[in-house]
Amino acid sequence: MTKTNPSIIIWLFSGCLLIFIMVIIGGLTRLTGSGLSMVDWNLVKGIIPPLTPYEWQETFNLYKQYPEYQIKNYTLSLSEFKTIFFWEYLHRMIGRLLGLVFIIPFVYFLITKQLDKKLIIRTSILLFLGSTQAFLGWWMVKSGLVDKPDVSHFRLAAHLTTAFITFSYTFWIILTLIFPNKKTHNKKLYKISSYLVVLLLIQIIYGAFVAGLEAGKIYNTWPKMHDKWVAESVYAITPVWKNFTEGLAGIQFIHRTLAFIVLFLAIYFYWTAKKNKINRKEMYAVNTVSAIVFLQILFGILALINGVPIWLGSIHQIGAFFLLASSVYCVFIFKKTV
Repeated sequence: MTKTNPSIIIWLFSGCLLIFIMVIIGGLTRLTGSGLSMVDWNLVKGIIPPLTPYEWQETFNLYKQYPEYQIKNYTLSLSEFKTIFFWEYLHRMIGRLLGLVFIIPFVYFLITKQLDKKLIIRTSILLFLGSTQAFLGWWMVKSGLVDKPDVSHFRLAAHLTTAFITFSYTFWIILTLIFPNKKTHNKKLYKISSYLVVLLLIQIIYGAFVAGLEAGKIYNTWPKMHDKWVAESVYAITPVWKNFTEGLAGIQFIHRTLAFIVLFLAIYFYWTAKKNKINRKEMYAVNTVSAIVFLQILFGILALINGVPIWLGSIHQIGAFFLLASSVYCVFIFKKTV
């Protein structure tokens, strides 16, 4: 594919934008405690929200049958329920829109033979990733409808990470279409940027763990965890490894530590790029990554010391998107062949 196919680029870019919006709305849904407000899933019927007072009361009564209301939100009024319902409903509607935006043009481009073999394979992978993302979303919600009013942080991490991977892969395809004859490359910078992308994905997983367990609401000090670099509760659970998959303090400690590692790798990336005397556009890409890393850490610290207010939590998640996208772009420009 070349620049002679702008409609395909626009199509994929629209998908990228919708994934970005969906993850941000998903983050707000999580931060506002709205994720379990819709207790059923109906692909077609679920498009229409409750409209009459009777329908709202019926929906609210259904919500009352599940653990979140019975254990946590038993004082919730109908008007308050409508607020949390709105965020989850919006999140699901954007998911449906994303599916239509991808599938309908995909079928059209396929029928009209505007996709070459490589692009058919790549967009089919995107279709698989999108379907997986939808499944993981409902699988995640189901975990909070059984006996505890909280979704599994493992399922949340799978759902969120798949969204970031789908976004990154879509962005990668767009780059190959916009720059089909890219000639520049740098083996060392390609390796460093690749390591950075992998590290960021691990950090995103732990960010999801922090969000799922609300681990950002303890040890709200920086750089130490209260008065210690490693709080005793970090290794309080037996066996020790469970502290870093299920313990609030342990998970927060890993997320903090990974932030430092990302920072050091970004500094090394910048230093190596300067030493290699790359061209101005490539250096601009490296500078962008470096700047976003500093901003992301800053907003992460601010979110932590303020007990993760909704607006700071949302900005921190948006920063993760821009950081991953800029890092993927660096992998692209420094890779020898695409």
